[in-house]
Amino acid sequence: MMRLVQNICARSALVALILGLWSVAYAHSAQAEPQHGGTLTFAANPEPPMLTSALSTAGPIQWISGKIFDGLVSYDFDLDPVPELATSWVVSEDGKTITFTLRDGVTWHDGEPFTSADVAYSVMNIWKEIHSRGRNTYANVESVDTPDDLTVVLNLSAPAPYIMNALASIESQILPEHLYAGTDPQTNPANNAPVGTGPFKFGEWERGNFLILERNENYWDQPKPYLDRIIYRFIPDGVARSAALEAGEADMSVLSTVPLPEIQRLGELDHLDLETRGYDYHSITAYLAFNLEKEVLADVRVRQAIAHALDLNIITNVVWLGFGTPATGPFHHNLDKFQTDDVTIYPFDLEKAEELLDEASYPRDENGVRFSLSHSYLPFGQQFVSLADYVRQALSKIGIEVETVNQDYGTYVTRVFTDRDFDITTFFANNQSDPTIGVERFYWSGNFKPGVPFSNGAAYQSDEMDAILERTRTEIDTDARRQAFVEMQQLAMKDLPYVPLVWVDMVTVYNTRVKDHTTGALGAYSNMADTYIEE
Repeated sequence: MMRLVQNICARSALVALILGLWSVAYAHSAQAEPQHGGTLTFAANPEPPMLTSALSTAGPIQWISGKIFDGLVSYDFDLDPVPELATSWVVSEDGKTITFTLRDGVTWHDGEPFTSADVAYSVMNIWKEIHSRGRNTYANVESVDTPDDLTVVLNLSAPAPYIMNALASIESQILPEHLYAGTDPQTNPANNAPVGTGPFKFGEWERGNFLILERNENYWDQPKPYLDRIIYRFIPDGVARSAALEAGEADMSVLSTVPLPEIQRLGELDHLDLETRGYDYHSITAYLAFNLEKEVLADVRVRQAIAHALDLNIITNVVWLGFGTPATGPFHHNLDKFQTDDVTIYPFDLEKAEELLDEASYPRDENGVRFSLSHSYLPFGQQFVSLADYVRQALSKIGIEVETVNQDYGTYVTRVFTDRDFDITTFFANNQSDPTIGVERFYWSGNFKPGVPFSNGAAYQSDEMDAILERTRTEIDTDARRQAFVEMQQLAMKDLPYVPLVWVDMVTVYNTRVKDHTTGALGAYSNMADTYIEE
């Protein structure tokens, strides 16, 4: 209990510290003039398996490819769209047509012109077919018209009110048609040496060591970008990442990849500050997912028992050191227009868990073991290592033996989403700015597609859930759409293919010489064209 109180107090102190440091840093940044030149170095982990987020929603990919590619729009801190590759857009009154006017004079990094054909190809062949969230988001898009090189018209079979929230580069990435048409997009060599339209170009990737992005001297938004280059140093050890920031060998880390106990200490150093903004677009939630193709986990009583055996307060305050809130459902609290607490909950109750397992006919054997499960966890920071240790200990108390599987990021994605070689997995994922974009992908049966990362990995299938989700996609009335999402959350917590664990708070650690790194809802996931180094 003392440790819990200390963690909560530490987090309160950190919040005050962040607010104070942010006020000073923001005031200083607002007065400074951008300067050209310099290198921004990230202390990064894990290393991404590829560099094109059009094909995967994985955070390590988005963080890098968001600098290489621009989106049709970006988003301000109020999650309102602001122009990027699209200068304007019009949504028809019936919601079934969206027309974009594209920016003139934009070129790909190889010199080819960016046109409406690139957008049309990406919508129909990438977003609708391959992207784990895009197949939901753009399901109603029937065709794309390109009356000229600078006009794109999305024709929808039914309204899709969430599309305007999904057009950031990291979410709906436009790929160059001239490099991808007629190829298998998932094996195209450009995935690892991308050609984009953004402020930074792919430079060099020495796997296991570093990645370099170089300034795009022909960027459409001159005189940006201000940085000469961005370097990602892949540092697997969290303490080493912290040391690199402290020594000035790295300038930034994002997504709380510095060990949480180190964050407050680093923020108190003269040359480092902390930033909690810039994660608004993501609304990150940690989950435990069940593989429902496994017989033992197909029984909802087993899933409920496991939920009762997990103390979400311990997970939040000990594993995440208070950087978050115990989750009461599948929607992050940032989605307050849709989120409800009127759902079935599973309070920590070992006795209830034991009863449910007995009812499901899984008695303890002579060694006290009911059955065994394999647990593959997302290799994204020390939190998931600690979470895996906690899950193993917690489930052992109700007679479930857990084998923890540790692997690198690429192997994890393949094991869980392609090979289906797991029983349970823990991970976090973006809820995004609308549940249809960020949450539906886990619960819609049509999104169970082996080989697609961070899709319906649980293999959850429910006609009732599918019907609810189909209503939310086309409903224009705000109140009716919210009510449908309430029903969706209630069914999700009743069927329990996933146990929501924590609504996670993220922190960016940065060197004070780095200016304008967080200018909107995408934070360090943006293209960082505005970022500069103050010498």
